[in-house]
Amino acid sequence: MARPRIVIVGAGFAGFTAARTLSKLARGGAEIIVINPTDYFLYLPLLPEVAAGILEPRRVTVSLAAALPDVKVVLGEVEGFDLDGRTVSYRDPDGGIATLGYHRLVIAAGSVNKLLPVPGVSEYAHGFRGISEALYLRDHIIRQVEMAANTSDPAERDARCTFVVVGAGYTGTEVAAQGVLYTDALVKRRPELQGRVRWLLLDTADRVLPSLDGRLADASDGVLRSRGVELLLRTSVKEATEDGVHLSTGEFVPTKSLIWCVGVRPDPLVADMGLPIEHGRLVVDEFLTVPGHPDVYAIGDAAAVPDLTRPGEITGMTAQHATRQGTTAAKNIAASYGTGRRRPYRHHDLGFVVDLGGLDAAANPIGLPLSGLPAKVVTRGYHLLSMPGNRVRVAADWLLDAALPRQGVQLGLVRGAAVPLDSTSA
Repeated sequence: MARPRIVIVGAGFAGFTAARTLSKLARGGAEIIVINPTDYFLYLPLLPEVAAGILEPRRVTVSLAAALPDVKVVLGEVEGFDLDGRTVSYRDPDGGIATLGYHRLVIAAGSVNKLLPVPGVSEYAHGFRGISEALYLRDHIIRQVEMAANTSDPAERDARCTFVVVGAGYTGTEVAAQGVLYTDALVKRRPELQGRVRWLLLDTADRVLPSLDGRLADASDGVLRSRGVELLLRTSVKEATEDGVHLSTGEFVPTKSLIWCVGVRPDPLVADMGLPIEHGRLVVDEFLTVPGHPDVYAIGDAAAVPDLTRPGEITGMTAQHATRQGTTAAKNIAASYGTGRRRPYRHHDLGFVVDLGGLDAAANPIGLPLSGLPAKVVTRGYHLLSMPGNRVRVAADWLLDAALPRQGVQLGLVRGAAVPLDSTSA
């Protein structure tokens, strides 16, 4: 038999874990190929710390070549699939089209920013799903503070000092919590701006972190309010303009900074495959295979995986699920070649962590609600254990941030046109 070739589409949490697990199980007995737009794995949970100037961007990017030495990485954007012919077509960074054949296919295409039909959002909002967006947001925050300090127009100054975050889930809450500390540091030597900076956090839910334990949500709420973040709950954006945002309450908020963190949706690539989908995600069975195509697996945000702990539901779009599904898919692929036996995907919730900056955090490891410093220790420990690389560098940056003031310098590496909200994926 020809040497098995396993092609994995995407190197997010699901694809990366599948590739790493397969390389260990195969021990060189299979050719494992990952197709991904970048040559790194991005540790998304720490992006807010990149935007807030705590971590350097390379700290949250792990080289695929270094972390997956027995895996071939192909740079490209997947264009389509021929499931009957067992091929994947992709576009390389220079725009050329190529195809790859496979014996087993793992679709781990991930997700993109979730857009709502709100006028002006795609033109004036900043998304938050990748390194380029985090770097752009960091520059943007610094730029607004500097321009606010230079203007003599009070209205312009207030607009530039106002930052509106939409979405009070994990990402939005962390962006607002870290962001207000960052702007406090930036205006420390600008007395004319002190007391003028506003951070607003909007959500249609009736509390922040609606999917988290109520006690942790309340603790996070208290931290945000104590820092001066204005929480506008049961509120949505009706229209975004160049000069500000119109809210569902009828209020108009003048601002140059609308940060869109309302969630994610599956990569549109899977919807174009002509296969059954559920909530935009590929339908798979409990073994993570696509019905009718036993050689095709789908995992992570791209897959509607049955939640065996909650019959009738599908698993959430979280890194925790993606990582575990990557492991299960790899083992099931190995089982299809006679190594081990196939098992259904079944998970047990380990809890969640939310870093609120400073010495504050919220966490519920194994169902135990924590807040404050104990939660901070758990949160940072969890991230260090979860990262597949750069742990020492991340810990060093944390120590430096605790000991030294943050640098407020624009790098100018990413322009706004390079990070359109409607086309950023992870």
